[in-house]
Amino acid sequence: MRNNASVFYSLILVIGDALALTAAFSVAYTIRVKVQDELPLIEQITALEFLYTFLAVLPFWLLVHAAIGLYRKDIYEKRFVELGRLITGAFIGILVVIGYDFVIGGELFPARLVPVYGFGLSFGLLLLFRTATRILRRLLFRFKVGISDVLIIGNTDASIDLARIISDTKTSGIRVMGIVGKKSPRFKYFASFEDAIKKLPSHPHGIIHTELYKDDLKNNEIVRFAQENHVSYRFMPGNSNLFVGNIEVDLFAGLPMIAVHQTKLIGWGRIAKRLFDLFFTSLALIVLSPVIAVIAVVLKISDPRGPVFFRQVRLTRFNREFKVFKFRTHRADISGLSDKAAFKKLGKPKLYETYKNNGYVLAKDPRISKVGRFLRRTSLDELPQLFNVILGDLSLVGPRTLIPAELNTYKRKHAILSVKAGITGLAQISGREDISFEERRRLDVYYVQNWSFVLDISILLRTIRVVLLGTGAK
Repeated sequence: MRNNASVFYSLILVIGDALALTAAFSVAYTIRVKVQDELPLIEQITALEFLYTFLAVLPFWLLVHAAIGLYRKDIYEKRFVELGRLITGAFIGILVVIGYDFVIGGELFPARLVPVYGFGLSFGLLLLFRTATRILRRLLFRFKVGISDVLIIGNTDASIDLARIISDTKTSGIRVMGIVGKKSPRFKYFASFEDAIKKLPSHPHGIIHTELYKDDLKNNEIVRFAQENHVSYRFMPGNSNLFVGNIEVDLFAGLPMIAVHQTKLIGWGRIAKRLFDLFFTSLALIVLSPVIAVIAVVLKISDPRGPVFFRQVRLTRFNREFKVFKFRTHRADISGLSDKAAFKKLGKPKLYETYKNNGYVLAKDPRISKVGRFLRRTSLDELPQLFNVILGDLSLVGPRTLIPAELNTYKRKHAILSVKAGITGLAQISGREDISFEERRRLDVYYVQNWSFVLDISILLRTIRVVLLGTGAK
C-alpha cells in the first residue's frame, strides 16, 4: 500500500522551486532595469521577452536540483545538508543560465548585474520557501495528513528503541502500528508476521526488519509481501555499531558485498579537508599573529618563571601520539607536572580523584593562574593549536584531543581515532565542559560516523558563537 505523501511533497517542492526562481529573476530584472534605470544597459530586453527566455531555461535548473538530490525523500529533515545543496544548486543553476545565454547566441540579460542579483535572490527565496514548506509539513502531521504507517519486525531491543525514537508522529510523520516478536507496554504486540497481517486494519506503508529469522522462508515471505503490496522494506541490523559510517555496496567476485568504513572521511574527503585546513589555518595565523604575540608577552610578564607555551602528549588519528601546543594556563610552579603530581604538590592529593571521577574536569581548578583562567574562558589558550594543524597533527574540526589516560577509559576509542582530532568539534559547541565525559565522547563518535563538509562549516560557525558567548567555558 503506497503512501503518496512523499511524492506529493516532492511535487510541491518542484513547483515551489520553479516559482521561487522565477520570482527571484523577475525581481532582479526589475531592480536593475526599472529601479536602477540611470545605469546603461547591454541590450534593451523587455520584461516579457526576459520572462519567456528564463522560463525556457528554468527546467534545466530544476533538473540540476533533481540531480543533486534536492527532491529525494531523505533530504526532508536534513536542514544543513539541504542548505549545502541549495548553495551548490544555485551555483550550478546560474552557470546553466549563463551557458544557455551563450548557446542561443543572443543576450538573455539586459545587464550583467541581473544574474548577480538573481543568484542572491534565488538562494534566499528557495531557502525561505523550503523552510516554510517544512513548517507546513509538520503542521499537517498534527492533523494526521501525510502520516506513514510502519510495522517493526524483530525480537530485539533495537525494535523498541527504534519504535520509541519515531513514535512522536507529530514530528516524525510516522505511526508505529506495532512490533512483531518483542513485547513493550507502549506498542501493540504481534506474535508473528502472519498474526500482524490478519489483525492490522490495513497494510502498513513500510516494514522495518531488525532481526532476520533463522528460517529463510519467513524472511522471504516478508520481503515478498512487501513487494507484492508495494510496501517499502528496510532492514536495520540489531548490531547497530556494525553498520555505521560510510557504507558501500558493490560486486565482489560476482557477488553482492557490503563494505563498512568507520567514517565517511576517506578518499577525496581526506584530501579536500586537508586543503581546507591548510588554507583557512594559514589565513587565521596571518590575521591572529598580533593577538598571539600579545598573549605571549602578557604571559611572560605576569609569570616570568614559566614557559609561554604548554606542550602535552595527545592522541590523534590511528592512535598516533603528538605534542599539542597551547598557551600555558597553569601556575608556573606546577607547569609540566602530571595531573596527579600537580595536585600533590599543591597539598590536595585527594582532589585528583574528584578531578578524575568528574571526567577530568574541575569547576574551580587551583592549578590555573589568573591569566590562564581568562585565556580558558575566552578559548584564547587554544590559538597555538593552529600550528598543530599546519604540521598535520590536528584538523580545524574533529574529535577533541585527549591524553592517552583519558581516552583509554573509553571503550569505543577506535572509532574516535579513525580521524584526526580537531581544535573544535561537536562536543565543544554542545556545552564544552558542561556535559559529561560520556556525552562528549558520544558526540565525537557521531561526528566520525557522519562527517560532511556542511557539518564542518556548521561547527566552525557555531564555534564562533560559543566562543563569543563563553558558553560552557571553565
